[in-house]
Amino acid sequence: MRAAPMIVLTEAERKKLTQLAKSRTTSVRLARRAQIVLRAAMGAHNDAIAQELKIGRVQVGRWRERYAEGGLAAITQDLPRGGRPPKVDAAEVVRLTTQTRPEGATHWSTRRLAAKMGVSDTTVLRVWHRHGLKPHLVRTFKVSRDPRFVEKLEDIVGLYLNPPEHALVLCCDEKSQVQALDRTQPGLPLKKGRAGTMTHDYKRHGTTTLFAALSTLDGSLISCCQQRHRHEEWLVFLRRIHRQTPKDKELHLICDNYATHKHPHVQARLAQHPRFHMHFTPTSASWLNMVERFFRDLSTQRLERGVFRSVPELTAAIKEYVTVHNKNPKPFIWTAKAADILQKVIRANRRLSSKQNEALH
Repeated sequence: MRAAPMIVLTEAERKKLTQLAKSRTTSVRLARRAQIVLRAAMGAHNDAIAQELKIGRVQVGRWRERYAEGGLAAITQDLPRGGRPPKVDAAEVVRLTTQTRPEGATHWSTRRLAAKMGVSDTTVLRVWHRHGLKPHLVRTFKVSRDPRFVEKLEDIVGLYLNPPEHALVLCCDEKSQVQALDRTQPGLPLKKGRAGTMTHDYKRHGTTTLFAALSTLDGSLISCCQQRHRHEEWLVFLRRIHRQTPKDKELHLICDNYATHKHPHVQARLAQHPRFHMHFTPTSASWLNMVERFFRDLSTQRLERGVFRSVPELTAAIKEYVTVHNKNPKPFIWTAKAADILQKVIRANRRLSSKQNEALH
């Protein structure tokens, strides 16, 4: 008859096993295995351990032998179990998803790919989850082709990370064509088990343009709504900025390349006020202007679900939102360095160039 292996524990091993055996957070299986090893170390036979713990003798012998061979690591994990070999080739699922398109469609669905490979759609879904693939989603992008991209990037990021002394940095832009939309039917309110509802169709009651200047110092906002966004309205907004900022401070305005901002009349007016300094973002790089972050919050928190029966009602809602924002403003903190952004743009340009070369050949 084969003898059970002798279990000899060090003080550290005994302490660790005792903690596992008495722990209320570890799994029941691991606690029981620790109890088996502790009793075996005290000289108990397998039959006695099995009777005391109310488990099978074979189970006691198995974990006793595994601990004798591999120590604590041998009882914390189960051995790999046998079973039917997988029928799906995960690498082929990934290849088809990322490098091919189905006939008559732009991207694969789980059912379409499952039918092609002869597996279930849940199997395809598990492979996608494992590899982080989401073919149903697509993100838009635009890489700037501005020949002065590096110069403008370093200028604006420098204003964010190291603003000049005795000056204010203001991120300025227009949110044009903000529509006063009224729904054709009243929506249902939110309640337990049901989301709030609103009709998909709407009535248009005109538009307005929001001019905004976001302070990078404290996150406060200077704003006004006007019917149009020509250079005349831009000059009106610049005068508002001039009135609502301390006269002893230099003003550094970050703007995009909209023609209104560079109109000759605007340049002539700015020449009369030397405390204004204009900084223009690279073309196709509006994401460098932090006021765009405020515009997103305004859209998601106030405009998208709003019901406005007139333009004055819309402008009143925007003014109310800005007023609430300015009561407790919080600045948006810019953390990305110019060198890191530049490296990403370089990598994107390389990928685009390689794709264009492949298309040509």
